[in-house]
Amino acid sequence: MANLTVQQPITRGGAFLIQPTPAESVFIPEEWNDEQRQLAQLCEEFLEKEILPRLDEIDYGDPTKVMPELLRKAADLGFLGLTVPEEYGGLGQDFLTGMLFTEKMGPSHSFAVALLAHTGIGTLPILYFGTPEQKAKYLPKIVSGELFAAYCLTEPGSGSDALGARTKATPSADGKSYHLTGQKMWITNGGFADLFTVFAKVNGEQFTAFLVERNFPGVSVGAEEKKMGIKGSSTRQVFFQETPVPAENLLGEIGKGHVIAFNILNIGRIKLAAATTGSCKLLITQSVRYAKERHQFGQPIASFGAIQHKLADMAIYTWACETATYRASADIQAYENYLLSQGQPYEKALLGAAQEYAAECAMLKVFGSEALDYVVDEAMQIHGGYGYSAEYPIERAYRDSRINRIYEGTNEINRMLSVDYLLRKAMKGELDLLSAAMKVQGELISLPEFGESNGQPLATEKKALENLKKAVLLVAGYSAQKYMQALAKEQEVLMAIADMLMDTYIGESMLLRVEKLMQQGQTAAAQDALAMTQVYLLEAQERAAAAGRRAILHAAEGDERRMLLMGLKRFTKPIEIDAVALRRQIAERLIAEEKYCF
Repeated sequence: MANLTVQQPITRGGAFLIQPTPAESVFIPEEWNDEQRQLAQLCEEFLEKEILPRLDEIDYGDPTKVMPELLRKAADLGFLGLTVPEEYGGLGQDFLTGMLFTEKMGPSHSFAVALLAHTGIGTLPILYFGTPEQKAKYLPKIVSGELFAAYCLTEPGSGSDALGARTKATPSADGKSYHLTGQKMWITNGGFADLFTVFAKVNGEQFTAFLVERNFPGVSVGAEEKKMGIKGSSTRQVFFQETPVPAENLLGEIGKGHVIAFNILNIGRIKLAAATTGSCKLLITQSVRYAKERHQFGQPIASFGAIQHKLADMAIYTWACETATYRASADIQAYENYLLSQGQPYEKALLGAAQEYAAECAMLKVFGSEALDYVVDEAMQIHGGYGYSAEYPIERAYRDSRINRIYEGTNEINRMLSVDYLLRKAMKGELDLLSAAMKVQGELISLPEFGESNGQPLATEKKALENLKKAVLLVAGYSAQKYMQALAKEQEVLMAIADMLMDTYIGESMLLRVEKLMQQGQTAAAQDALAMTQVYLLEAQERAAAAGRRAILHAAEGDERRMLLMGLKRFTKPIEIDAVALRRQIAERLIAEEKYCF
């Protein structure tokens, strides 16, 4: 496992915006240990042997038969309980190792959906909120594949507004049970799940979670949903008609169901970024190999600059997603260890750590899902008409990728949440954004800096990143002062800030990985990493200029507007690089290796 201390982490959640992070404090994927690399290889072998040859069967067969069979095979390898403590039959691996597992299983299409739903939202509510009796009763069977788990939150009238649920739980007169009545929809694994975590309102008011077994009276399921993608994932409506649930199956506290729902979502969001990273890598490998084989005008299309541009950008976004995801994952694990060292119980430590980095989890969900959509779209373009044919793997990947921008909270919701989480921290005094924003506003009346960099390695890139942070603080600080509590209603402004914030976190993560590779003497890897980072930073500056301008033109007027626009222009001045040459460098490495190789 990674060597993470129990001292309080150097960087708290959201603090990346206002303080520097030492490169030596971040985890980078080059630091996986032998045990973790063996797990990754085992996952790849499982996919090659059991999943990828059966994708048509998975998609078009009976999901209530095919998927349970495959999940039990995964259980035999310990995959269903990788991060579950050994006392419940799991392997007791750490969070970072679980994230690596998630990445490696990401390219398994519908199987990944079923697997990650079972091991994530199906298992974690019990693991982190269950009573000792509930854990002892259910977890060993969930880990062994004897029971399959599902999560029932969404309803026809409540999607993003989860607390608007109408499913009702009425206590019995003797207090020994609750009777649930309501309807849930889009329930992954709904066709074969044995155990449901169901959210309902006690007496129609108190949002609460319950553990409901499939064989309880009054439980029924609808037909399989006909979906655009992830066709092999069993997705059904689940109905409860006066379903009696023993009082001992109440999960957590009455009226505290939102604590379960939202905390589990934080973990689900960052795991989605890992899964999409794995899918991107496979798509790039498939695209590179096709581009080398496909000849037009007497030469392989991989030799054309337009194709190389696509391949390079696909690699840049994938490497960026991987880098930021594991940086945040290691931060979460380090904070979990810190909370454990402070006496926090196991059940609360990881959830508290994930909550600490909730903004990063939300950003990574957005970035990962949109990176995969970009990569699969370009993969389709590189394959041309063959990509559109179901005889090639791209068609399935194209359809399957689209759902990622919707579940675990839509990307629009997650963009706004990422800003909201930081502003809440600032209001609580946990993050001094106000002082940082005021300092940036004070810079607007000072003379801008001119001249070259100080000659230190990465000085130009670090300065660009520092200015990106100032651009975020400039726009966010002014908007918060202007709108105050009403900022929540200015969704267009929030989303502009969120995009600037996301680019800043991703760009910094990339730069820190470059710096650490240099510190470790990995010169060749650092050279390619720097090329990808420079291209990303350049485009991040251009995106920040556009997003910031959009927000300022809406929020400010007159002299204030002119001053803010002038400051934004100063802080988003693009670095001077030959992006064409750098993209060619990246593409040439991919083509030479005939696979994703970074």
